[in-house]
Amino acid sequence: MAVVDSASRTTSSGPAALVRRHPLTAFFTLALGLSWLAWTPWVLSRDGLGVLDLSFPSVLGTTQLTGMLPGAYLGPLGAAFVITALTTGRAGLRTWVGRLLRWRVAPRWYAVALLAVPVAVLALGTVASGGDVRAPGALVVASYLPLLVLQVLTTGLAEEPGWRDFALPLLQERFGPLGAAAVLGPLWGVWHLPLFLTEWGSWPDVTWTAVAVFVAFSALFNVVIIWLFNRTGQSLPIVMLFHVSLNNTVTVFWAQVFPGVGGDALQTWLLGGAAVAATAVVVLTRGRLGLPRSTAPWGATPARSAGSAV
Repeated sequence: MAVVDSASRTTSSGPAALVRRHPLTAFFTLALGLSWLAWTPWVLSRDGLGVLDLSFPSVLGTTQLTGMLPGAYLGPLGAAFVITALTTGRAGLRTWVGRLLRWRVAPRWYAVALLAVPVAVLALGTVASGGDVRAPGALVVASYLPLLVLQVLTTGLAEEPGWRDFALPLLQERFGPLGAAAVLGPLWGVWHLPLFLTEWGSWPDVTWTAVAVFVAFSALFNVVIIWLFNRTGQSLPIVMLFHVSLNNTVTVFWAQVFPGVGGDALQTWLLGGAAVAATAVVVLTRGRLGLPRSTAPWGATPARSAGSAV
């Protein structure tokens, strides 16, 4: 009869082994759980539901940097680091960080990342406003680049190393690009749900329709991000710029340029634009979403003993 060492048995059946067998499940559980836990005081504070007699410090006219950002860093970014370290060790961490530092790509991709979304958003706003377009003030225009840098260091750095750097390659390997999009996009949107109970989501004026529209938009916008991630050789700097250029354009310009178009209408028009863009990407790439030709487009179910299961 073979003798099984107790330490080996613990290693093969303990929490770390469970994470190695199901890294994606572990990542999404940790990413959502850590963020939601960290956001709870902000949600319950006077900046949210008002249950706690507590207010978060305001920075640049908002409590989002103090109330939201810690949980955003702790969730996707923190979960990606922990799960990568547990499942693939130093080699995996080098690959993970390598995508985050992959900034040497063709200049045209920087043009796409920096200009495509602002141009599309401003075009949508022009249509939505019926041509009632106002010129933004000089200070508003001058604030765009500094705030873009801030968005990269906050929203971009907190989210993309988790959603696209860690989760997306594993999802595409297992389910292919369309399957990965179907999983990642809705979960990315759902991650934001507690924020609708704070000033981030315009609480208490938010509606369930607005929440549903936002999650649907996230799922569709994610399809375009996946295409950009694949076409740039998995460059996180490009993906981060593309992501935050949307946030920054809306934050800086929308109210100034299209004062007659409110927040709900804005989200609806963004959903329509994302639907058109996602459909075009799927059709033009025949469902590959920029995945290299040498890669199987539908993914491959790993063996039962492999460590890349969901």
